[in-house]
Amino acid sequence: MPDVEMKASNEKGTKAEDTKTSEEAKPAPPPNPVAEIKSNLGFIDRGVSTLEPRFTHRVLRTLTSLRKRIDDTTLHTVIEEVYPKGTFNDSLCAPGQLRADSSTKAALLSWLPASASAHSMEVDATTSNSPKPPTVEPCPEGEVYLRLLILHQLLTNAANYTKAVDLSLETIEKMKVWNRRSMDPIAAKVWYAVERAYELSGKLADARPLFLAAQRTAALRHDDESQASLINRLLRSYVYYSLYDQADKLVSKTTFPPSAGNPQLARYHYYLGRIKAVQLNYSEAHTNLQQAIRRAPPQKVAPGFYQAVHKFFIVVELLMGDIPERSLFRHPVLEKALNAYFAIVKAVRTGSLSQFQATLSKHAAQFEADKTYTLIVRLRQNVIKTGIRRLSLSYSRISLREICVKLHLDSEEDAEYIVGKAIRDGVIEGKIVHEKGWMECGGQKGGYGPEVGEVFARRIGYCLDLHNQSVKAMRYPVNAHRKELAAAEGAREREKELAKEIQEGDLDDEDLGGDF
Repeated sequence: MPDVEMKASNEKGTKAEDTKTSEEAKPAPPPNPVAEIKSNLGFIDRGVSTLEPRFTHRVLRTLTSLRKRIDDTTLHTVIEEVYPKGTFNDSLCAPGQLRADSSTKAALLSWLPASASAHSMEVDATTSNSPKPPTVEPCPEGEVYLRLLILHQLLTNAANYTKAVDLSLETIEKMKVWNRRSMDPIAAKVWYAVERAYELSGKLADARPLFLAAQRTAALRHDDESQASLINRLLRSYVYYSLYDQADKLVSKTTFPPSAGNPQLARYHYYLGRIKAVQLNYSEAHTNLQQAIRRAPPQKVAPGFYQAVHKFFIVVELLMGDIPERSLFRHPVLEKALNAYFAIVKAVRTGSLSQFQATLSKHAAQFEADKTYTLIVRLRQNVIKTGIRRLSLSYSRISLREICVKLHLDSEEDAEYIVGKAIRDGVIEGKIVHEKGWMECGGQKGGYGPEVGEVFARRIGYCLDLHNQSVKAMRYPVNAHRKELAAAEGAREREKELAKEIQEGDLDDEDLGGDF
């Protein structure tokens, strides 16, 4: 019995320990948005006072997740708690008179709706054990950070887009007046919010002079973070309005800061890839888009950017003559977004022009929204080349009329031109018999013949030309042979003098080598 009782007590103790361990293993709940914003303001103040930008960067890393959890009431509560309130005990005020709040606090609260103020007062009335009210206002960097949060909150409602533009202009003017280098990391985030406000309000072109002036200033101050952000803002503005020539000039005249973070660098490579693709430079576009995919944030953090890059990446890969891997279209983040592009890939792979045209007309609206329609239209030649290659492997001789029917071409003249171009480009091997109106495919060839001799003749001629060019390109020092002749003459003179001294007996035993 005692053993049984001890066993039961041990079991109870084990269960208690397991329960305690499971409670400790549970992740801590996320902090209250109000408390998190106040903590971030403390970090910003600490970073400014200690000249340590790492505290500001720590705050900005939480901006993406924080702005999804805030609302008007949260921002109103934070502003009320971090800025000093009006008091009765003030030497500058008459007895019983309430001193007005600071102008900064009033300016920030003016951008929030009145309903948030009333709700915040109700929440404060029901809250007990409130902390001691502050007596000092936050630093200017903290004010810009609060303005940034208010700006993101305004952008969540279409009715506040105009208000967001006004707030962005006021924030820019304040940053110019303060002109503090400790504000540069936050300013880089502000420029993104400014660009977003202008874009959503349909006035993105109006913001371009602001971005150009700010980019010049950031370059002179060596502000790499703001400069990287502003270059991306300008590229987005040019690409949005299809001004690819101006975007290319901007890239050629500016140098992207190498110390910029991966998110900014990923955006830069993405815009470069789009510019190079429009300029028919598919190899460089493929490289830039690949770099954008590698440097992009995780797929679950930024799924929209991940999908946009892959759309252009697939189209560029098709234009280069390659077929993307099938596993790419099974990715959980890309599966739904790339359905239309998967149909295009299948049409290009099979070489069916009718299927390609049907898919293009079916998903034209999506392609135009993705800005890939003009690139996909260029794939028509690739589809035709693939179809001609399949016909050349299936037939030893086929009429041009049959090619028109199978590839859905307009006329035999178009078919003859396209087939001739494919033969000249080396896509297929064959020839066109114009008199009889057919194409003879060169699949059945012997191991020897005049064609093989021509190939060898071309190769030998290439090797001879390479040898002749190499000989012509060789360079020798001027009058180098004269130095060798002078050295040889000097050696002969020394030998003659030595022989003459030996004959005259002027050399002693030491000169002849000691005992010898």
